[in-house]
Amino acid sequence: MDTPLLSANSTSSNSSTSGDTDESPPNSFRYNFQDLSFKILGTPISCSQSYKSLAVLSGHVGSVSCLALCGEFILSASQGKDIIVWQQPDLRQFTKFGQGDGSVKALVTAGNRVFTAHQDSRIRVWKVSRSSENVFRLIDALPTTKDYLGKFMKQSNYVQTRRHHKRLWIEHADSISCLTLSNGLIYSGSWDKTLKVWRMSDFKCLESIKAHDDAINALIAHNGIVYSASADGKIKAWTKEANNKMHSLKAILEGHKDISLNSVVVSEDGSFVYGGGSDGYIMGWLYNNIDSSKSICDTKAHKMAVLCMCVMGDFLCSGSADKSICVWKRGVNGELFRHMVIKGHEGPVKCLQGLKMRVGGGFMLYSGSLDKSVRVWWVPSYGSSEAITEK
Repeated sequence: MDTPLLSANSTSSNSSTSGDTDESPPNSFRYNFQDLSFKILGTPISCSQSYKSLAVLSGHVGSVSCLALCGEFILSASQGKDIIVWQQPDLRQFTKFGQGDGSVKALVTAGNRVFTAHQDSRIRVWKVSRSSENVFRLIDALPTTKDYLGKFMKQSNYVQTRRHHKRLWIEHADSISCLTLSNGLIYSGSWDKTLKVWRMSDFKCLESIKAHDDAINALIAHNGIVYSASADGKIKAWTKEANNKMHSLKAILEGHKDISLNSVVVSEDGSFVYGGGSDGYIMGWLYNNIDSSKSICDTKAHKMAVLCMCVMGDFLCSGSADKSICVWKRGVNGELFRHMVIKGHEGPVKCLQGLKMRVGGGFMLYSGSLDKSVRVWWVPSYGSSEAITEK
């Protein structure tokens, strides 16, 4: 095959949560691509606002934990240590890699490289080998051996992680739950409450930030700002000025008391920030100034915890432990109106990714679940939306 696997405009997955469990119903799905041949992309389905289920992708041995879109390919990773590459438009399995490297918690892509975060507290870097039919090849693991050797001799490079136990500050002390990329940097968030910054050019760890009072569940970067969502119920905004080597805290967005914020997304213009809570609420803030923010949304979105979200233009999609996906239309002031509810998964919805289409009056939505399947949906953008007023 001549086409490179990863394109330059690759997108990434950056919403992960800490409460992973494999206690989900047994997978009853088989590969079941309906014979639509994606003709749907040329014309709208109908004048109704109902979604369409296009495919059920089965093949993972564990719960699907994260997704990433890479040009014409979809990457899905699981707690069963495997990463599957699906090829569009037929959505057939193209290849599989990563087995035996620890449960995969997060997945992001850049060019012909894939970065995976694992339960064993390491980040692995994969490169597409174009000389051998696009086989993924492991090229490094973070922290790198060079980084270790440069720091392990100095006692000042060690930090206390728990009683009578120390680690190098470049190491995560617990599972890495989320990754995001921005301006040549890799950001990793962990259950050890720290946010670490890595240089993409040489994989050197540049910074370790004691970011939260509890596990970091999700990261997203937008316009030079990195947002971290945590089980401490807060979203924090971090920036690095051009003349400063270190990141600084610019804002704290607080959710409800005694809840975990499991996911965070930002509107495409950067004005609105939304957090998904363990109480089923989506909370939103107006964030048009780096030093100020105000609450603009407090919506009861699901019966159970919101585990993941993604933004598609004026739409926000949320996946929940209640096994459903809600699609929301965003108002001019950031308020949310329910557009539709998508059902089909037999387990909690753990990750979401959207793909804009030039034609067809809607977008593609990919969802991964603890039922070990990836589902593909067509979501129309037309139709009325229902105002949600309950607080």
